[in-house]
Amino acid sequence: MSRLDEALRQALGLDEVEKLPGGGVLECYWVMAGGAQRFLKTGPATYADLLGAEADGLAALRGAGVRAPQAFASGVAGRQAYLLIEHLELETSGDFAALGRMLAALHRSTGPRFGWARDNFIGPTPQHNGWNDDWAEFWIEKRMNPQFALAEKNGFHLEKPDLFKLLKHHKPQASLLHGDLWSGNAGFSNTQPVIFDPSVYYGDRECDLAMTELFGGFPDEFYASYNEAFPLPKEYPVRKNLYNLYHLLNHLNIFGGGYLAQVKATLGLLR
Repeated sequence: MSRLDEALRQALGLDEVEKLPGGGVLECYWVMAGGAQRFLKTGPATYADLLGAEADGLAALRGAGVRAPQAFASGVAGRQAYLLIEHLELETSGDFAALGRMLAALHRSTGPRFGWARDNFIGPTPQHNGWNDDWAEFWIEKRMNPQFALAEKNGFHLEKPDLFKLLKHHKPQASLLHGDLWSGNAGFSNTQPVIFDPSVYYGDRECDLAMTELFGGFPDEFYASYNEAFPLPKEYPVRKNLYNLYHLLNHLNIFGGGYLAQVKATLGLLR
């Protein structure tokens, strides 16, 4: 039984609605809008900025030539925030080598500074952006420090490593990043790669590669094709632990102490 607000149905001209399994605060639907199949995300009106940021990220990926769902509309109708996007039939298996090449091509799209024109979200957690010429300063001030502060607020008292020391000699290009690229945010349509649910900004491309190694990782052909198209620096295996600490802290702050051991183990690798 759909729980869509009638004002939202009317605003989007929805003819058919089918709620999809799962969901929490956000709910997902297959819908017909104007005679076309679409994918709809909805949530409380307070999630309008989160869904608007996702639409912004999808547009940025597509503008860089990446296959990502097209966002058609986002906003608030009645009591519900919404995001209406292209409906794609996705599979979990396909051409992972093509996915590696597609990500390398995305990272060739660069900006003049690190950051993004708007704040966005990493999962439900606010992610602050702005602009900065210095990568180490951006990563520490806009990514790591807010997560450490939130962990402290949540009762997790962690010893912070010397983050500047780890990055002070690293001067990457400001590459356009997906920002949240784990296996659940990539798929295949007719075997060809698609990425979605982004959290985009201009940053060190190693951040995207690092996250692909969390939570199961991608097949070897993905990494081989990426490195063939855009070889990674030899220091990447050390920095990836720092970059993944951001996501592990975020999971600790969202889901609780189940991630504490992994956070502490990663902190140990950085000392």
